[in-house]
Amino acid sequence: MSSHASTSIPEPTRRDMLSLVAISGAVIGAAAIAWPLIDSMNPSADVIAAGAPIDIDLSKLALGQQIVVLWRGAPMLIVNRTPAALKTLQDPSLVSRLSDPKSDVHQQPPYANNWHRSVKPEFAVLVGICTHLGCLPGYLPNPDPTTPAPNWPGGYFCPCHGSKYDLAGRVYSGVPAPYNLPVPPYRFMNDKTLRIGENPSGATFELSSVVQM
Repeated sequence: MSSHASTSIPEPTRRDMLSLVAISGAVIGAAAIAWPLIDSMNPSADVIAAGAPIDIDLSKLALGQQIVVLWRGAPMLIVNRTPAALKTLQDPSLVSRLSDPKSDVHQQPPYANNWHRSVKPEFAVLVGICTHLGCLPGYLPNPDPTTPAPNWPGGYFCPCHGSKYDLAGRVYSGVPAPYNLPVPPYRFMNDKTLRIGENPSGATFELSSVVQM
């Protein structure tokens, strides 16, 4: 008989593996579909390198769609939220599951310190970096009863360690990420043009001032 104690390490079940594959596939698939629009709307390399404000044309952004642009080397998530999504953001059953539903932690400018964390309720503008270890959360906007979590109402899911955010970038309780997704400085030049990197008139905010990226 061996002198070493026998230990039993549970192996992941087939169901667990299939769930992980489904989640990863959904995140990758959403990114692949969105890429043509993302690429066409990115500013030139010299503008990105300079860290100057960038203008985004919102006229092609369909209802429920997300685009991603780079500003100062970080991905900026821009979403045209549906009326149903906005209603969900105020649902008490969702709000009760969030770690910081009122955005008390300084992760956004004063003009985005509201229930929708934005200047205009329909448009979300977020820094797409998970506040846990800097991974890139995937956009999974549609409600789903099982993926990536039971009673999923739609939002962002980080496949690295399972952190979850709603469509306002508010982090769920009980996940590794400690804070809401940051909101960058931005303003609307007109109804169809968003400028990231510049505050509205009279406001002062720097992304470097947030608690954590």
